[in-house]
Amino acid sequence: MKRILIAGVLVSAAVGQALAADLPPPPPGPPPRAPATYVPAPVPYYNWGGVYVGINAGYQFGTVSPGALAFGGPGPASNFSANGFLGGATLGFNWQWAALVIGLEGDLDYSSVNSSLPAADVPAGVAAGSFKSDWLATGRARVGYAIDRILLFATGGAAFAPAAIPGASATMTGWTGGAGVELALSPNWTAKGEYLYVLFPSPTLGGTSFKDTESVVRAGVNYKFSF
Repeated sequence: MKRILIAGVLVSAAVGQALAADLPPPPPGPPPRAPATYVPAPVPYYNWGGVYVGINAGYQFGTVSPGALAFGGPGPASNFSANGFLGGATLGFNWQWAALVIGLEGDLDYSSVNSSLPAADVPAGVAAGSFKSDWLATGRARVGYAIDRILLFATGGAAFAPAAIPGASATMTGWTGGAGVELALSPNWTAKGEYLYVLFPSPTLGGTSFKDTESVVRAGVNYKFSF
């Protein structure tokens, strides 16, 4: 009996091997999966383009180089300082191409420049001498280089201001140039600091020309309307 069982098992194994040899090979499995890589989302750069409005404040200091200044005498013997605080409003527009930012900006500031001449420089027979300028306006172009939220810029254009001495007044026309840096605080708010050199080369008061040279250091905050 045992011999019969053993013979049956051997015959079954032989038959199974023969059938397995006739079957086709199994299909290949899926290729191994590559390890996952993390791709960070692109970081949006700040857009400096758009219309903006703002306020600014600072200090103005300079020198008036007079001729006779129409004081009724030969005029002061030397230059004199004309300093004061200023502050006002700004309006501008920027265009941006990649890192290049080009814009136009105008501002109108109240100025407290009001200087009295030294007593030794006041001509004989004149009770007092003074120089006053109570506002400053500029219209300028700006060219800047943007480093995301930081804008480095140069600026230049026209400048206008009144000038008054005893018995005479006039509106001065000159030019201005300078540089500054602006920082984006949020999508719409920016803060800036700038320096402007202002020159009124030959305004005339009372028939006599003179020169007014000013430096302006100021800071400001702007609100930008993006487009």
